[in-house]
Order: sequence, then structure tokens, then C-alpha cells
Amino acid sequence: MQRRAAAIYVAFFIVLGAASYSVIATATAPTVEFDNPDHRLSQGDQFSVDDRQYTASSISAETSGGGGGHGGGGASVTRSGELSWTNDTARYTQTWEHNATVTYQNETYRVLVEDADDPASFQLVEEINRTAILQEDSAVEDETVTVNGTEYVVRQDDDGRTLTPTSEYFPTPGSTNYAEGDSLRFQGNTTTVADVTGEGATLAWTAPRTNTVSVDNEANVTVNGQQYFAYFPDNSTLVLESDYGVYQRQTNEMDTYHEHVNGLWGVSIVSFSTAIVLLGMAYMPSRY
Repeated sequence: MQRRAAAIYVAFFIVLGAASYSVIATATAPTVEFDNPDHRLSQGDQFSVDDRQYTASSISAETSGGGGGHGGGGASVTRSGELSWTNDTARYTQTWEHNATVTYQNETYRVLVEDADDPASFQLVEEINRTAILQEDSAVEDETVTVNGTEYVVRQDDDGRTLTPTSEYFPTPGSTNYAEGDSLRFQGNTTTVADVTGEGATLAWTAPRTNTVSVDNEANVTVNGQQYFAYFPDNSTLVLESDYGVYQRQTNEMDTYHEHVNGLWGVSIVSFSTAIVLLGMAYMPSRY
């Protein structure tokens, strides 16, 4: 009678454990899906936010962990991306320091700010490459000499050695004056002399500039004042969703699913363990 009752309970717990396990085996785990997001992008795709056009310039996935050897954990994938947009009228500036050399229209010039308490103009003075000129003239020596404080170019001809003052031999450097508000062509742009101080002259111009916005997975990103929730469903797709609740509701469903699965695993384990214990107790030899 004792074994018959035990057999009934064992069958009950086996059926209960098997039922719980079958539910686990046949259940489908929910996943995060955005059926109609604000933007679903692949690398190179473009979209607009308040008349500003953006490009999904990069989408990447980096794998870490999961190396060989004992005790290694599973590999994890970190997904990220970058959005870019172009400001066609970005402001650029560059300062030409006083007494420094600059390259302008493929020539070298020295910047000389006017000597005044509140300077408003500067001068570009052509830099004469004396070494190159001397080397190109086969009739003179490559180096100048100084005699009684005067610098000379040494010319050697059939009549002997002749000294020519450098002020007479080298060409007079060209110069151009610029004042605040003047325009000039610089690096292919129409440039304005925005400010002149004793330290130098500041040039300003407008030209296109590419700006970038970094995007992390499952994080908020602000695009032209609009906040989106960013999600990478795979290694080549970026989803931007302005309604964070869509994602939160699905993650709540996933958490609930995992809680239920864990509970069913507990029922299965306890049921099978109880059945084994009961079966063992039923066949223990009696002391009487």
C-alpha cells in the first residue's frame, strides 16, 4: 500500500515537472521589435530632422570576450554608429601673428602689423629667397659677405672678384596693405580681415563643415534638438524611435517572460527531485 501511494505521488510530480518543462520548451521568447520607428537606417542612408539632412555615416559592431581557454565567458557585441551633417555656412578663423611668415597664394610673406596703440591694418611683405636666387646665378657665390657692416653679393668673372650690395642685387620685395573689413582670397574662400591687434591679424570666412553625432546602443541621442532612443537590432541597422515607451513596454514583457521561465524551471526541478526522493523512500527496507 505504501509503495502504491508513493507511485501515485511520483507520477503526479513527474507529470507536473514534465508539463512545466514542455511549456519552457515550446514558449517563444519575446524580442525587441520596432514595427514603425521614426527612422530605420543602414550605413549611408539619409534622413531629415526639421529640414536638416543627416547621414548614417557609420554603423559598427565590435566583439569582445569569448576567447579560447577554460573559464572564458561568452563573446559580447558592442554596437555603435555615427550620424553626420554638413553646415554649409560654418565660420572659420585663422590668426596671422605679427612678424611671422605665412603662405598666401603660393608665396611666402611676412606679416607686419602697423605700429600703433590701436592698430587697424597690417602689411604682407614678400619674403625673398636669397639662397635660391644665389644658387640659380652661376656667376655669383652661394653666400654673401659682410664688409664694414655692409652685406655684399660676390661676383666672380674674367675681370676678377666684384662686390655688389645686396640692396642692389636682390629684387625689392613686394608688399600689400590690408585693413579691418578688407576682403582677400584665402584657401579658395572669400576671406575678411575680422580684427587686427598688436599680436596679429585675424581672418574669417565661411565654408562647409561636417559635424558628427555619436550613437550608442540602447541610449538616447539628440538630433537637431529632437531626442531619440537608439537601438541596433543587428550589426548593420540603426533604429531611431522618439517614443521610448515602445522599447520599455517590450523590455518589460521580456523581463516578465524570463521571470515566468525561471519559475517553471523551479517547478520542474522541484517536481523531479521530489519524485526521486519519494521513489527512494518507498523502496527503503522496512525495519518491522
